[in-house]
Amino acid sequence: MRNIFFLSIFFLILSGCSKSYEPDSRDIKISAVKLPAKAEANYNEDAVQSAPPAPKEKQEIEQKIIKQANLRFETDNLENTFAQIQKSVKANNGNIFNDTEGKNYDNVNRILVIKVPSQNFDRFISEVSKGVSYFDEKQISAEDVTEQFIDLTSRLKTKKKLEERYLEILKKANKVSEILEIEKQISAIREEIEAKEGQLKYLESRVSESTITIEFYKTIAEKEGVKISYGSKLWTAIKSGFFSLSDFVISLISVWPFVIIFIVLAYFIRKRLKRRKKE
Repeated sequence: MRNIFFLSIFFLILSGCSKSYEPDSRDIKISAVKLPAKAEANYNEDAVQSAPPAPKEKQEIEQKIIKQANLRFETDNLENTFAQIQKSVKANNGNIFNDTEGKNYDNVNRILVIKVPSQNFDRFISEVSKGVSYFDEKQISAEDVTEQFIDLTSRLKTKKKLEERYLEILKKANKVSEILEIEKQISAIREEIEAKEGQLKYLESRVSESTITIEFYKTIAEKEGVKISYGSKLWTAIKSGFFSLSDFVISLISVWPFVIIFIVLAYFIRKRLKRRKKE
């Protein structure tokens, strides 16, 4: 009996110990419990704030392109062609910067230098080309200066920041020598800034406005051309003959000592030859 009693007590102790080591089911379920909506929102906001900022997308760089064109063609009527070009210039908000007229032995011509906004460049070329059967010359070019523009802009920003730093140092300077040296540096930086700003403005102007050079001409009638060219050639021949004769006389005068020596030598040689024949 006593042995049975001790065995029963031993088993009770073991069962109690095993229960003390079992995990509480309430602790297991805590991780599965959802936070309230407000608390979850706050948690998400904190997580977003603590998270590293997302990388910004690269901004697209606007291309800077300089457009130019050279056109040359024949026309039957110079005035009508000029009126048509002038109409297209006004319609495309352009300007005529140079207007030159000329005349050769076989044609009369007119050369225009025009600038139009770059966005109207293609439309202007199309309008001017209407009615032209063929072009003696049609050259269109586009130069990409985007890289040059970015480089100048970056250098300009750097110089401006450097100028700001020198201005801050100037406020703290006490010695006259230091002030003069800093002002000298600021003056040099200011000159570089102005130079780069001028280059940027020049690039902007060339990018914003395209330059078109147009030469159109009218051929002179063949008979008229013959009359003009014959009279011109005749007068040229007369002048050329006169100048040739003048050059010949001048060349003779310049060598007169040699001519006299040659004549004297010829005279004595001839005289001596005559004496020998007599003997």
